[in-house]
Amino acid sequence: MPVVRQLSIFLANKPGVLGRLCRTFAEHDINIKAISVSDTIDHAVVRLVTSNPGKARALLEDAGVLVVDTDVLALSIPDKPGQLATLAQKLARAKINIEYSYGTTGAEAGVFIMRVSDIKKAKKVLKIK
Repeated sequence: MPVVRQLSIFLANKPGVLGRLCRTFAEHDINIKAISVSDTIDHAVVRLVTSNPGKARALLEDAGVLVVDTDVLALSIPDKPGQLATLAQKLARAKINIEYSYGTTGAEAGVFIMRVSDIKKAKKVLKIK
């Protein structure tokens, strides 16, 4: 799953809005695999990787929500010190910018999602098929 489709949306930054979005996805059997929420004064920028980005996009658009979809890298990395540094250094040496990222680790590995300035080149540098 190295390249996945991410949906980016703007939601009102108010109690309950994100919960309603998550409930709607659950009711339509869409699993949220990754999420990032950044707040601004009036809105929140929500980035989502879901089990069914096409269906999720359609639901959002039907509700009048502006959706931007983007290819991002979703990398499994060992949960060890220095792994992210190594990854970032490889990209930097190739002049590839990490525009934004989010992720988490589990007991032994983590998932790191990132948008890069050149996804095709990043795949080559990181030896991703």
